[in-house]
Amino acid sequence: MKSIHIKKYSSDFKHQWDDFVRNSKNGTFLFERDFMDYHADRFEDFSLMIFEKNKIIALLPAHKEKNSLYSHQGLTYGGFILSKKIKFEKFLQVFKAVLILLEEENIDSFEIKLVPKIYHQYPSDEIDYLLFLMKAKPVRSDLSAAILQQEALKIQSNRMEGVKKAIKNGLKVKKENTFQEFWNQILIPNLQKYHQAKPVHSVLEIEDLASKFPKNIHQFNVYKENKIIGGTTIFETHTTAHVQYIASDDNRQKWGTLDFLFHYLIEEEFSKKKYFDFGTSNENKGLNVNKGLMYWKECFGARSVVCETYKIQPHQHYLLDDVFL
Repeated sequence: MKSIHIKKYSSDFKHQWDDFVRNSKNGTFLFERDFMDYHADRFEDFSLMIFEKNKIIALLPAHKEKNSLYSHQGLTYGGFILSKKIKFEKFLQVFKAVLILLEEENIDSFEIKLVPKIYHQYPSDEIDYLLFLMKAKPVRSDLSAAILQQEALKIQSNRMEGVKKAIKNGLKVKKENTFQEFWNQILIPNLQKYHQAKPVHSVLEIEDLASKFPKNIHQFNVYKENKIIGGTTIFETHTTAHVQYIASDDNRQKWGTLDFLFHYLIEEEFSKKKYFDFGTSNENKGLNVNKGLMYWKECFGARSVVCETYKIQPHQHYLLDDVFL
């Protein structure tokens, strides 16, 4: 491992970091620094850059809390971001070198939120195997639902009835450049009324992120007679269109608002994407599934995708000493 060295991320490396993410085999725009750093004040960044000689071969977006490291609680998913060229033996060396560094930094707990496989551009399961060897403890598993667009199942008739209602009621879908209307009139009131919660992103934050990632962050609203009645915010990656936010007014059943919106997104706007990901349907820290919400997604042809989080102890890196025969 003498050829491998690790540096903590600093803004001096922003260009190299972002360039690596864009050309990695399992990274998405969520790992670019303009996205990660929008909430830099909420996390103590402890992101790592792993070099072989002078070339980056892996990244670890992460933050630190006391003696624990997380990759990454501020992101939908985390874990190691890898070069397409990296081979298993080299990643084993990378992983072990990182664990040794964490032990030296007195980090006694390392929690990894894996990138779901539907976001991989190339096979990237090295970490899954090494977590097994490390006797990693599963600490959370969330259930998402995604459509494989090239082999999409037929949308069920109950969802198509909603589409017919929407057409009869003259609903229209529009892609918008602003998020204010959806956030203030639909999303915030909806989350407060049904979940006593707020969006993870403020409207100013999502507008700032969308200005930095215009090809990745999109807003689609549904209107009846020029009045907004629903909408969704989509995060688009190389492989996947992901539903980040979704909400409507109380007439969704009467007018078929969301059936109409998602029929359009699946059949037209994102029909060429490999996956359409509705996102998770969990409550109670992953222990329960919102049955009605999951069923609604499955009626569009979506099927289950897990989002897994594991915890390991860095000092147990000795478990990786004898991997090869």
